[in-house]
Amino acid sequence: MPDNIDHESQITSRNSQLLTRNSLLALPLLFLLLFYFYPLGEIFRVSLTWDAGPAPDALLARLFGPATLRTLGFTAGQALLSTALTLLLGLPGAYVVARYDFPGKRLLNALTTVPFVLPTVVVAAAFTAVLGPRSPLNQMLMNAFDLAHPPLDLRYTLGAILLAHVFYNYTLVLRIVGGFWANLDPHLEQAARTLGASPWRAFVDVTLPLLMPALAAAALLVFIFCFTSFGVILILGGPRFATLEVAIYRQAIDMGNFPLAAGLSFVQILCTLALTVVYTRLQGRLARPLELRPRWITQRRPRTWGEIAFVLANVGLGAALLGLPLVTLAARSFDAGLRYYTALFENPRGSIFYVPPVAAVGNSVKFALGTMALALLLGVLTATALYRRKQGWMLDALFMLPLGTSAVTLGLGYLLAMARPPLALRGTPALIVFGHTLVALPFVVRNVMPALQSIRPSLREAAATLGAPPARVFAEVDLPIVWRALAVGAVFAFTVSMGEFGATSMIARPELPTIPIAIYRFLSQAGALNYGQALAMSTLLMAVCVVGFVAIESLRPPGSEW
Repeated sequence: MPDNIDHESQITSRNSQLLTRNSLLALPLLFLLLFYFYPLGEIFRVSLTWDAGPAPDALLARLFGPATLRTLGFTAGQALLSTALTLLLGLPGAYVVARYDFPGKRLLNALTTVPFVLPTVVVAAAFTAVLGPRSPLNQMLMNAFDLAHPPLDLRYTLGAILLAHVFYNYTLVLRIVGGFWANLDPHLEQAARTLGASPWRAFVDVTLPLLMPALAAAALLVFIFCFTSFGVILILGGPRFATLEVAIYRQAIDMGNFPLAAGLSFVQILCTLALTVVYTRLQGRLARPLELRPRWITQRRPRTWGEIAFVLANVGLGAALLGLPLVTLAARSFDAGLRYYTALFENPRGSIFYVPPVAAVGNSVKFALGTMALALLLGVLTATALYRRKQGWMLDALFMLPLGTSAVTLGLGYLLAMARPPLALRGTPALIVFGHTLVALPFVVRNVMPALQSIRPSLREAAATLGAPPARVFAEVDLPIVWRALAVGAVFAFTVSMGEFGATSMIARPELPTIPIAIYRFLSQAGALNYGQALAMSTLLMAVCVVGFVAIESLRPPGSEW
């Protein structure tokens, strides 16, 4: 009889735990349904309407018309060129990171990651400072050759777009390819050299086939990021160039053509989904079991003058490519002393309707704090509900979907879906917080879940045996262990919100600008003061992102990856 009672109590306890985990998921799933699937469904519905009625034929005609095909062709073409250039410049750096150990390498790895976390408007502003007519290089050439006009102006050119994309994605090649290459056994290539193969032949026949999974993963990720590029194209491409993202924005905001914008968004979603499927199939076909070696075996100090020169050349290339735009941006924000910064607090027209630029800083901080709080709440609930599920990968993938969705597409979905009851939120600050939270939530879940999985179940069981309720178990057992992961997730959410531009540009009211929107407005207006204020605000936002990234690196639990 006592055995039956114990068995029944265990069953009751398991059922209670299952019910608790399912109830924890209720709020995150409701949030995902209302602010992800519902807006995307509204995009699909609107894309099928034309002249207030269903018109699939009209949709197909628009989507396969010459203008759309040209936009799609440019979107894919510039992404392909950007990917090829990123791999070409990044592979030598990946080899240096993989095979050599040298002083400052850890700092170099951290610094090369900083551009990847910067908002697109900051990157675009940095490249206008380097490539524009007032750049230090142009000033030097004009003074040296007594020229009346700047000889170099790469603004609104394909070259500027490609360079900005390389700037953004260079670190992906270093991290993915270099990290994989660092664990490959170097004796395989050495054996080929011993048998008479040239260095190039040994690389092509031995190392390259082993690197293909990492190369394919890095190339496809870079392609996806460039394919969905928005801020870089909008600012550096100007009126000459438009990707699908920019076309969606212009059709919705500038022309008010929501059916066509929705149709383009639908094409964007299909393309992104197809790229994800290709990525999955490539991983399945190219992955092969390898006997990986620890890095203390595969890495060594450069010995010959040729090796030292090769390492220095790649370090210099990385510093010039990644550091020069950011240093130039910060330096040029002080061209007029502190004038550009003090102008952020001024109202030059004395108008009661004018929004001072510093108000954008306050708006961004408020939205970021709200995003951080909501993302932490939903992220902790999601991670707590998922980490002990044996088949929770499907739900885990569900919550990662927003990462693969264009921010501009989400913004358009909010414009269409949140204009009428029961979710009449269009134009409200709450909608901006919800949109930012949707983007930040996967980062919180990804950081918190591994920390929860690392806790021994016996600790929780002991606390429960002593009579502690679930909330107290979390507060006194889980929280002291996972607080660092929670802090990393909080900083991620705050930083993501501060720099989000794509969705915010679609849904923010003119009187509630954020820092990225204010930067874009300044860059779009003529005048040295407007340009200087854009540089000043970009420098401030860059500083916030760098401080956030340093905090993430210092708080990150040992052994975890970004």
